[in-house]
Formats: sequence, C-alpha cells, structure tokens
Amino acid sequence: MKKFYGLIVLLSLVLVIAACGADDASKGDTDKGKDKADKKDKTSAVEIFSWWTGAGEEDGLLALIDLFNELHPEITVENAAVAGGAGTNAKAVLATRMQGNDPPSTFQVHGGEELNKSWVAADKMSPLNDLYEKNGWMDKFPEELIELVSDGDDIYSVPVNIHRGNVVFYNKAVFEEHGIEVPTTLEEFFAVADKLQAADVVPLALGDKESWEATQIFENVLAAELGTDGYNDLFAGDIEFTDDKVVKAAESFGKILDYVNEDHSSRNWQDSAQLVAEGEAAMINMGDWAKGYFVNDLNLVTNEDFGYFPFPGTVGDFAVITDTFGLPKGIDNVEETEQFLTVLGSVEGQDAFNPLKGSIPARIDADPSKYDDYGKDTIEDFKTANLFPSLAHGSAASEGFVTKANQAVNIFVTQKDVENFINSLQNAAPDM
Repeated sequence: MKKFYGLIVLLSLVLVIAACGADDASKGDTDKGKDKADKKDKTSAVEIFSWWTGAGEEDGLLALIDLFNELHPEITVENAAVAGGAGTNAKAVLATRMQGNDPPSTFQVHGGEELNKSWVAADKMSPLNDLYEKNGWMDKFPEELIELVSDGDDIYSVPVNIHRGNVVFYNKAVFEEHGIEVPTTLEEFFAVADKLQAADVVPLALGDKESWEATQIFENVLAAELGTDGYNDLFAGDIEFTDDKVVKAAESFGKILDYVNEDHSSRNWQDSAQLVAEGEAAMINMGDWAKGYFVNDLNLVTNEDFGYFPFPGTVGDFAVITDTFGLPKGIDNVEETEQFLTVLGSVEGQDAFNPLKGSIPARIDADPSKYDDYGKDTIEDFKTANLFPSLAHGSAASEGFVTKANQAVNIFVTQKDVENFINSLQNAAPDM
C-alpha cells in the first residue's frame, strides 16, 4: 500500500509538470473482430517511447529500429521519442498515458527502483520470464543486472545498454604538466587536489545547474566509504543514514566540494566538461556519456587528450546506469512488442545501438571489436566488477526519494551542514 501511495503522489507531481498530454497512440491496423489469418495479413505497429532525441542516442535508436525493420519488415515502428529535460518531459507524458490506460507498446525506463517502485508496484507491467527463457538470456546478462530489473521472481524489462557512473575523466596534459598520478583512494585524491589547487588549476569540474550532477558525486563517495555491500544495504534500508560511515561520506563529500569551480551552479555538465577539455580544470566525475561529448562534440582523442579512471575508492566497482524496455499491461500488440524486445536484447541489437550511443552492451557476450578503447575497457570491467545501482539516475531508490535526495544535496553544496544533510536524508528514507 505504501508503494502504491508513493506512485500516486509521483504521478500527481508529474502531471503538474506536464504542459500537455500525449497524442493518442497508434493502435495498429488489426481489428479484434478479424480472425488470425486476417491479423497476419495486416501490418502491425510497435510504438517505442523514449527520450532519445540527442546526438548519438538518437543515432543508436534509429540503428536499432533499422535492424528491427530488416528482421521484421511486416511490422512498422513508431518512434515516439519526446525531447527535452533529460527525460523529464518524456516521463511526464508517459505518466499521463499510463494513468489514462493508454500505454505505448514499450518505453524507456531506468532499471532498478524507477522501474520497480513506479510501474511494477502499480501493476502496470507484464513479466518477461518466458521471453528470457525462450531467448536463453539468463546467463547472457549479469545476475546482478537481472536482479535490478526484477521484482521477486519476475523479470520486468530488457536492458539495452550500460552506462558507468563512477568514472573520472581527466585532462592528460594537465596531469603530465604537474606530475600527477591517477588517484585510487580518497586520500590520494585530496593530495592531488591540493597540488592542483596550489598551481591555480581547478581540481574537479562541477556543473550542477541541474539537480543530479552533485548527487552523482555523492553516490560515488558513499560507495567509496561504505563499499558496494554497505551501499546496497543502505538503500535496502538495512543501514541508517545516521550510520557513522554515511556521516563520514558526507564529510568527505563536503571536502571534495572545496575543490570545484566557483561558478558550478551556473553550469551544466557539458559546460563543466569544457573546463576539463580546455585545461582550466583537471578532472570531472561524470557518466561515460561525457566520453561521447569529448570525442564527438569537442574533437578530443581518447587516451591522448583525456584519460579516465574509477572514482577514487571504487576501484573494482561499477555504478550501473541502465536503460531498459518492458511490456506494459493492456497493449494489443504483445507478440509484435516481444519481437522488438527480442531484437533489443540480442547481440546484434545491442551492438547496433551502443557504439553510437556511447554506452556498452548489457550482454556479456557482445563483440568488443565494435567498441573503442574506452568501450573495451569498460566492457571488461563490467564483467568482473562489483555492481551498484546509481542513486542519481533512479536505480537505487524511488523517484520520490531521489527528488528529496537531490534537494538535500543541493542545499548541502551551498551550506555544507553535515548534520542537516544527514537529517534530511534520514527523514526522506521512508520514501525509498
């Protein structure tokens, strides 16, 4: 009941944000009164709902759709992507449609609690266990990833990609000029930051004009101080936010904030990444979409102009951000949608999508040769690392808690009041 109530509150908030509802979705050309033979002769439609409209991500989606069209020319695809707001606009439209019993055929959702505590808890999704068994997927995705898209014994979505949240990108020329070695612990990071700051270089670029960027740093500090087991226990409710290790993480987070650029609140993540590209800042903690930005938008060369390393204290760990697609209840074209999900979860589908998106495949048997050096390294790390779900990107906790955590982080960034910060998180914990 508590989960359902949380979903209703979330839907209400999202409806306030939404400026308008979605257009009526295509129901396909199949009439329910026709027999099965007639249905097969009709062209069916699959509506794919996402927020992938930017460079790279849109290219990846279109490549995936092209592959599906080659394999299933009898099925048309409606690309129902909604632009803007880093997914906020799309989520608002989706909430309107789901509440109005007008679901798309399938939709983008982050694996973890964004999926489970919203749509699964509201009984809006159909299990995909049979699809996994039919395609032999149970050993093709890491067990921890399957758990992330499951509730109890039922699997509810298919991961198409993996982004890594605990990666730091750095300007190689700056490191070389100042004789900096890659830090592997928080203590080493602080020593490096002191050295850079003394040389009038911003140690860590931050753009927190949006609500999530600083939260991503905090989640990685939590993982560094608690370890992945402790991190997972925290968001499972087995550890209180008042725990000494969480308090220490908050203190370390506050210390890290002493090394960021003063104009962080007026910058987004791309603006702060430019500081690193130009050598005004040495490092940035950002998801690996930043690599795509460096390469595709700023024309930098991987391992020449910039390098990368795990967030200090999380060597051997991997912050998982995964985009997934499931099967909403109430759609008419279940068979056709399952065929799309089958392509999306295949080696061919994942290798068509991810090199263009800048992410790595969720499958562990994809072809590494299709990826650049960063992709190859990340694929290998993903196979062996301890996985933990991202808080900032909706996998570790419900959207209601993430909203409150972002608010608490943003206040902490300006006030650096550890006690108030911890109390705010503890008070929000029932919403996890």
